[in-house]
Amino acid sequence: MKKLLLLALLMSASFPLYAAEMGEMATFGIALGAGLAIGIAALGGGIGQGMAMRGALEGIARNPNATDKIMTPMIIGLALIESLVIYALVIAFMLQGKI
Repeated sequence: MKKLLLLALLMSASFPLYAAEMGEMATFGIALGAGLAIGIAALGGGIGQGMAMRGALEGIARNPNATDKIMTPMIIGLALIESLVIYALVIAFMLQGKI
């Protein structure tokens, strides 16, 4: 319940963004959005990369002969996960440019 209340509070910070003129609250909302964008993306990317590494290492531990077949797709998957975090960083920079 506390998490839901915190989420609602954080989401309500973006309401002033729809105001006609740019005020202090709108600037705060943009800064909060930029910080949340990169923070949540890094958290999700880290969890995704950890899960990918765990699966690959478990597969290699069970069948060491499959290392070559596992490593290449794993590295490609890690690069794709990291690219999503980089997109969030770009969005955060774009939002910072509006302040």
